[in-house]
Amino acid sequence: MQLNVPPDLEALIKKRLSSGGYTSAEDVLRRALEAQDAQESWTDEERRALSAHIEEGYLQAERGELIDGTEAQRDIQAMKDNWHRERSSKQ
Repeated sequence: MQLNVPPDLEALIKKRLSSGGYTSAEDVLRRALEAQDAQESWTDEERRALSAHIEEGYLQAERGELIDGTEAQRDIQAMKDNWHRERSSKQ
């Protein structure tokens, strides 16, 4: 299959390629389509929950309740550790 890609889409693909995170134009398109498929499989409840989390994040930022990267990494690591502990205790 061959595609005729309009200039604006070609520019987006080239931009993604220049980021170094993709190996080819086909890789860019494949990942975009896979992400779209994954998103389409979300339930309305999952979409609402995600939107609520994003909205809460915006509100926290507006209130100045941001944390620095080190603190965020520490919090994420603590969540991962808790998740691992819970999983290992269930086995």
